[in-house]
Amino acid sequence: MGKAIQNAAIDNGRSFDWGRTSADYARYRDIYPEEFYQKLLHLDIGTKGQKILDIGTGTGVLPRNLYRYGADFTGIDISENQIAQAAMLAEKQNMEIVFQCVPAEETVFPAQSFDVVTACQCFPYFDHARLAGHLYEMLKPNGRFAVLYMAWLPLEDAIAGRSEELILKYNPSWTGCRETRRKLFVPDAYEAYFTVEKQELFDLKVPFNRESWNGRIKACRGIGASLPQEKIEEFEKEHLKLLLETAPEEFEIQHYAAITVLRKK
Repeated sequence: MGKAIQNAAIDNGRSFDWGRTSADYARYRDIYPEEFYQKLLHLDIGTKGQKILDIGTGTGVLPRNLYRYGADFTGIDISENQIAQAAMLAEKQNMEIVFQCVPAEETVFPAQSFDVVTACQCFPYFDHARLAGHLYEMLKPNGRFAVLYMAWLPLEDAIAGRSEELILKYNPSWTGCRETRRKLFVPDAYEAYFTVEKQELFDLKVPFNRESWNGRIKACRGIGASLPQEKIEEFEKEHLKLLLETAPEEFEIQHYAAITVLRKK
């Protein structure tokens, strides 16, 4: 099962549910290059001995990819389908990661439970007025909250640009379009609890083939998480035709990544 999210500032208020696209999400969205994880480790996020809470964990991409470096991860998400995929994938890889289906704003972990809290791709979806103080309580003294994001650059990458225009054809309400490099916006709610320790922007090229790029696009918020099944199928048919006509079998898509690390006051 999933849980619909609706926010007037996102997709013009159109609801979306990541649970509807969990299978595609698990298959096609574990795409962060190794450089992304090495950047986190350089910032001392995901290192041995740390207790880390990954909020909005989805299919557990971040905990599973950092697991080998020795941190003790817990992942939470509001979608039962996403958590089911995360638990299944971790079990297949013999990883001991705790996954729970619970909204980040409603977690009941004891005070000062975690060294680090991470939020990858999900930060805009939270109720920040409720979350900021809650994270402050869960973090240990000098604990850190790391907000992570990666997006393709459609104005620089022709394949991404064409795919994005097709998304907008099927879902004109989608506001995840026409990304340019930008630092992550931190709402005022966090100012009372955290200071900005580090902000970084860096470029990444992510490899795909036609099938995996189609899957990645289909698993985005504007398609798989929000459209009726018949429209998703229509989109996929048109998108695969577009890729066959305009893209080589294998290619790289230009992305950028943004990391903001907040430290508990």
